[in-house]
Formats: sequence, structure tokens, C-alpha cells
Amino acid sequence: MKVILLADVKSVGKKGQLINVSEGYAKNFLLPRNLAAEATKANLNEYELKQKSEARRAQEELEQAQQIADALKDQTVTITVKTGGNGKLFGSVTNKEVAEAIVAQTKLPIDKKKVSIGDPIKMVGTRTAVVRLHPKVTAEVTIKIVEA
Repeated sequence: MKVILLADVKSVGKKGQLINVSEGYAKNFLLPRNLAAEATKANLNEYELKQKSEARRAQEELEQAQQIADALKDQTVTITVKTGGNGKLFGSVTNKEVAEAIVAQTKLPIDKKKVSIGDPIKMVGTRTAVVRLHPKVTAEVTIKIVEA
């Protein structure tokens, strides 16, 4: 019997999958617990429409991420910090500060969780930050740390 899963079911499948299960399992377990819906013509049509809209939404997110990556490409973000002797910083520059500087200087919506600089920056100089905008799209931004 073909069913469409309405929730994740352990060792059976993920939500939204169209699977083939035994009739007894479907009628006695999946359907009474509202874990699945029978694959009728109406349900299949609705399932296909959801799949198409999900694919369209995913494509739009990918295109938007690529546009942001193009805008970030070859950008240099300058961060001014207090320093001590020999160009050492008081404290360090973190992902959060880098993300805030990118947003302030480029006016692009970047979340601090998407910015990766590796170890916190503790010296004056130039570093590269990686911004993961989408699982398939990343952008590199040059970070320039200068003395106040």
C-alpha cells in the first residue's frame, strides 16, 4: 500500500516521502496515529504540488544566496580596534563583530552564525572570513583589522 508520510517515522522514512508499506502496517499503525495519509489521487496531487513549491522555494533561496555572494565578492571590511604594543589587540575580534561590520559596511543581511573566521583575531592585519550563505554557496570576505 502506498502512503505519504506526514511525520518522520523511525526506520521507515522522512516526512513528505511517498513510500510503499504493507497494508496491515499502514492500517493498524501509520493511519490511526496520523503518521501517514493514503496515497489517493487527491493526496498525490497535493503531494506533487508541495514538492514543486518546495523545489521552487529552494531554487529562489539558492539564487538569493548567489546574489549576496556576488555582492560580497572582493569586499574588504575594515574593523577598528584598540591595540596595545606590537599590534596586539585588547581582547579579540570574533565572528559576531565581523558579521556586524559586514552588515554595517555592505548593508547585506548576514547572520553571525554564517560567518567563520577560524580562531579569534588577536593581531592587527588582514584575514579572510568565509561566509556560508547556503549549503552550496560560500563567499570569502577580506577582513582588515586596523588600530584605533
